[in-house]
Amino acid sequence: MARRRVKKRTHVGAHTNGAPPPTDRATPRSMVIRIGAGEVGASVSQLVKDVRHVMEPGTASRLKERRANKLRDYTTMAGPLGVSHLLLFSRSSSGNTNLRLARTPRGPTLHFRVEKYSLCKDVVKGIKHAKSGGYEFQTAPLLVMNNFITPESATTDGSAPPKHLEKLVTDMWQGLFPPISPQATPLASIRRVLLLNREPVTEDNNGLYTINLRHYAITTKVTGLPKAIRRLNAAEKMITGREKKKSALPNLGKLEDVADYILDPSAGGYTSASESEVETDAEVEVLAPSARKVLSKQQRERAPEREDGHKSTSKGGRSRVEKRAVKLVELGPRMKLRLTKVEEDICGGKVMWHEFVSKSEEEVRRMDEMWEKRNQLKEERRRIQKENVERKKKEKGENAGGGGEDDGDEEEGGEDDDYDMDDDVWDENGAKGVGEDGDDG
Repeated sequence: MARRRVKKRTHVGAHTNGAPPPTDRATPRSMVIRIGAGEVGASVSQLVKDVRHVMEPGTASRLKERRANKLRDYTTMAGPLGVSHLLLFSRSSSGNTNLRLARTPRGPTLHFRVEKYSLCKDVVKGIKHAKSGGYEFQTAPLLVMNNFITPESATTDGSAPPKHLEKLVTDMWQGLFPPISPQATPLASIRRVLLLNREPVTEDNNGLYTINLRHYAITTKVTGLPKAIRRLNAAEKMITGREKKKSALPNLGKLEDVADYILDPSAGGYTSASESEVETDAEVEVLAPSARKVLSKQQRERAPEREDGHKSTSKGGRSRVEKRAVKLVELGPRMKLRLTKVEEDICGGKVMWHEFVSKSEEEVRRMDEMWEKRNQLKEERRRIQKENVERKKKEKGENAGGGGEDDGDEEEGGEDDDYDMDDDVWDENGAKGVGEDGDDG
């Protein structure tokens, strides 16, 4: 008898190719997309893959785009998949690489120009001791943001983004990753750092909002031990592990006692500069709990009571404080992002701020009136659509009670039941057809 087929891709609770599960709404989820697949070029396509590694595990790391996909395809599926943010990479006709960071389902959208970028493979080539990806990508990175709020004394002509827009940009980047609680988050789960450093505002670049993005892996090493013992510990790990590196083993053949090597590490062979003591600024103190032995029932009964009136259930394994040296190893990619525009909706809608376009108070007032009329027309279309749907349902019920003579006509008009009159026309780049005034700001 043939084996019964089990659905692995479409059954309830499944998610494919690393896509975020649709049930978890608390953790931020994102999709990194290249708009116009095949037209952005090989370098931007590789940059999209590198950014997906940065956003892991809360992203669809194996997302496949097609040339025919439009922006509406992704925004429609964002709700069922629980996606909270979209990162859209595209290339303009002039050759500029752009990044749009949008929050679903109602926006806002931040438009960045990628002025410079370096791929992960290029960053790794420039590092002497590169670190390959492993357990670091199983948890979200620690987000570190610097200089995101402009001091009032730094602006000269008022062309810098307003304070509320700077706060909006900060909240957008913070919302990409789950919040960290110092009391509840395990220290061992933080293995990566995503650094966002905004360039300081000066008289030369006043009005520019430029962010430098860096991605690092966190490595730690126990300090406070003699150099000889650290070398022996490292050699033991190499022998017991899969890799056996003979050059790292100290040569003790000419020594009569191991104490000679402990007192003089240079007697056991070479010493390298990398084994020198780290600076105290890079050292932190962490709790290192050891194994605890669980007491049996009889031992718990004989155990003395503690100060709180309870008896101990285990012995030994007291938490000890040890010093560890923290080092950051860059993983890539690198990006230099320049904020050019902020919109209310997803890649369309009222422009809240624009770097290259400035308007007078009268122009801003006329623009607000125009958007108010558009919103009123949109609400009116929704009301008419709702009335039409209710009317057709009522007529369908009456026809069904009268014998169903007009069922064929209802089937022809049934497509209007699912048609959303609020949907605007979208062009091939995913922008709304009514967005010709999108640069109004």
